[in-house]
Amino acid sequence: MSSAPSRPTELIYGLNDRPRALAALLAALQHVLASFVGIITPPLVIGSALGLSTHLPYLISMALMVSGVGTFIQARRPWGIGAGMICLQGTSFAFLGAVLAAGFLVKHRGGSPEDILAMIFGVCFFGALVQIVLSRFIGQLRRVITPLVTGIVITLIGISLIKVGITDLGGGFNAPDFGAPGNLGLGLLVLLTIIVLNRSETPWIRLSAIIIGLALGSLAAWFSGKLVPQPLPDLPLISLPQPFKYGFSFDWSAFVPVALIYLISTLETVGDLTANCMLARQPISGPSYISRLKGGVLGDGVSCLIAATFSAFPNTTFAQNNGVIQLTGVASRFVGLYIGLILFCLGLFPLIGALLQQIPKPVLGGATLVMFGSVAAAGVRILAQAPLDRRSMLIIATSFGVGLGIAAQPNLLHLLPQVVQTLFDSAITSGGLTALLMCLLLPEGKSLPNDINPAPEKPGLNAR
Repeated sequence: MSSAPSRPTELIYGLNDRPRALAALLAALQHVLASFVGIITPPLVIGSALGLSTHLPYLISMALMVSGVGTFIQARRPWGIGAGMICLQGTSFAFLGAVLAAGFLVKHRGGSPEDILAMIFGVCFFGALVQIVLSRFIGQLRRVITPLVTGIVITLIGISLIKVGITDLGGGFNAPDFGAPGNLGLGLLVLLTIIVLNRSETPWIRLSAIIIGLALGSLAAWFSGKLVPQPLPDLPLISLPQPFKYGFSFDWSAFVPVALIYLISTLETVGDLTANCMLARQPISGPSYISRLKGGVLGDGVSCLIAATFSAFPNTTFAQNNGVIQLTGVASRFVGLYIGLILFCLGLFPLIGALLQQIPKPVLGGATLVMFGSVAAAGVRILAQAPLDRRSMLIIATSFGVGLGIAAQPNLLHLLPQVVQTLFDSAITSGGLTALLMCLLLPEGKSLPNDINPAPEKPGLNAR
C-alpha cells in the first residue's frame, strides 16, 4: 500500500523538469534497484509451482521487457494512455493465486506446459480488456469497490500466497528433502537478513534488503553445497518477443478469478496514483486529477494487454517507487523514460533469467515469505482505514470464514458442478465475492454508540 506524505516533499526535479542525462540515469537506476526483485519473483514462483522451468528464462526476459514498455508508456502518455508520471510497471503479486489456479486447472487435465501458458495468457488478455473498460468509469468504481472489499481481498491474497512461500522455504513442492534442516536454515537466514536490514536507518539499505538477502542466501547455499551452478542452457544472446508464443486458450472458470483481481488491481492503482500526485505536487481533485487517474488505469490495462500478448504475467503500478521519489526528490516523468529503457534492455538478454532460475527454492522461499506476509499485512492496514462498525465486522468475519474455510477444506464443494468448484475453491474469489455481495446487500446505517469507527474511508490503497 502507498500512503501520501503528511507534507509536500522537497523536490529537486518537478514533474515536467528535464534532469541532465547522468542525473536522470542515476535516479532511474535507483528505481530499477527497488523494483527488480519484485518484477522477476512472480515468474520464478509460477514457473516453480507449475513445472515451467524450461520456459523460465524467456518468461523472465518478457517480464522485464514488458515492464519497461509499460513504464515508458506511463511516463510518455501517448494519446492519453498513461498518467504522465513515474509509474513503474511491474509483475503483480496480486494475480499469483488466480494465475496458479488457472495453471493447475490445465495441469490437472493433463495439459502440457505450453497448454498451461496458453490458458494463463489467454484469460489475462481478456482480463486486461476488463481493466481498460473500467478505466473509463473510475468515479463509479470507487463507490462500488470500497476499501473494505479491497482490504479483505488483499488480505486473502497474502494469506493464500504464504503457503507458496513456506513450501519453497522447505525445499519446494514434492522435494525429496522437504523440511531438511539445511533448507530451513537457508530460508531463515534470508528471512532474518531481510528483517535486520529493514530496520536500518539508511534508506538504500532498506530498499536493497531483498536483493542483499537473496545474494547472501545464494552464497550460503553455494558454500553448503545446496547451490551447484549448472551450465547455462544454449540460449540466444538476445531474446526477441514473439506474440502469443505459446498459443491462446480461454476458460470461463479460469477467467472469473482473474477478472476479479483486475477489479481490485484497478482500485489499488488509484491509490498509488493519488500518492504519486501528492509527491509530485499535482492536484488530487478536479478534472486534471480524474484525467490523470483515467490515463494511469488505462496505462495499466494496456500494459497488461501487451504483457499477455508477449508472454508476461499481469502488470500493475508498483507502490515502492513512490518511496524512491520521496527519497530522491526526483519526480520528473522523463526519468520514467530512462527506467523503461533500462528494463527493456535487461529483458533482451535471456541469460539473466537463466542465472536467476538457479536460485535455490529455500532461498527464494525465505524472501517470498516476508513479501507475501507484507501483502497480507497491507490488506489489514487497508481494513483499518475503513469504519469498523458492526456491519463491517460482520462482512469481514463472513468473508474470511467463507474464503479461508473453503481453502482449508476444498472437498466441501466436490458434489457441486465442476464450474462451481473451479470458481469458488479459491479463498480469493470465494471470500472476495462474499465481501462484494454483502457490501451491496447490507445497507449502510448510522454507527451505533458501541461501534468502533476510528477513521473515515479513504480512497483506493495499494499493497505490493
